[in-house]
Amino acid sequence: MQPRNILSGPYLDRAAHLRKDPAWFERALADERSRVLPVWNSLNLIVEGEAPRAALLELSAIPEERRNSNELILLGRFRDSEVFACEVEALEPPQFQAGTRFEDLRMLASILPAEDAGLLGYARGMVSWRARHRFCGTCSAKTLAAKGGHVLICTNPACRHEQFPRIDPAIIVLVSDGERALLGRQAAWPVGRYSTIAGFVEPGESLEDAVAREVFEETGINVDCIQYHSSQPWPFPSSLMLGFTAHALNTQIQRRDDELEDAQWFTREDLASGRPIVPPNVSISFRLIEHWFDAGGGKKLREIHKPSSWPAARS
Repeated sequence: MQPRNILSGPYLDRAAHLRKDPAWFERALADERSRVLPVWNSLNLIVEGEAPRAALLELSAIPEERRNSNELILLGRFRDSEVFACEVEALEPPQFQAGTRFEDLRMLASILPAEDAGLLGYARGMVSWRARHRFCGTCSAKTLAAKGGHVLICTNPACRHEQFPRIDPAIIVLVSDGERALLGRQAAWPVGRYSTIAGFVEPGESLEDAVAREVFEETGINVDCIQYHSSQPWPFPSSLMLGFTAHALNTQIQRRDDELEDAQWFTREDLASGRPIVPPNVSISFRLIEHWFDAGGGKKLREIHKPSSWPAARS
């Protein structure tokens, strides 16, 4: 089995079957071993140091009036403790325990313990979903949390519509003609950075159909031999990246929309020489490029390109 992508893996017991048990929630709230992960302005709280890690705070760090089933999201059991997520609403980053600070997970995920990175991504994704669904999409009434914070129920008695955490499936694909890889770049990226082709799956579309459509729309390349590689949760804010490889049927690039600023074919020799700049190794796009590059033999891509992070302003 190939190594898991960053932010994925069985890093905790989600205990989904217990979310509908209010008594279990209350016991978790009363347990002094329980911990909370605060999320402020989409940033996670990190313990600083040479080996940064997730800041798992005691529940007493959260105001008492917020320690309830409508404010806290029960993530599950992590290292023998029940763990909650909580949105911190403030104009400025609040101060918690000494030696902690709020950081963008994309900047630190590759150097955090794998379990911590996954847990923080889960917390960020859940808080982001809750913040975007405070009101019912059917009748506009306020929503109230249920089942450990994993369901939002409309408070209008005539509606009672239920909302569940939103996941947006997106395909991402390494297209090759055998000796070259097709990579594109968006105008907002750092100069010289290229990545694999990606896009959201549309209603009524299979994953394979989405791969073929996105590649053709963005580059004019038709593909076949579409094969699944791996997936990665990408809670920025709510995507699930589904990675594929594909074979190019033609090689003349014709950009058909405004998604990409440029698209080019690159050889393994190009990548070995540092052209182009590849995506950060926290991303599945790097893993897809790595999978193709390493199949050519010789020096591995990770031996050539040092670990990097997304720019802080990337959304």
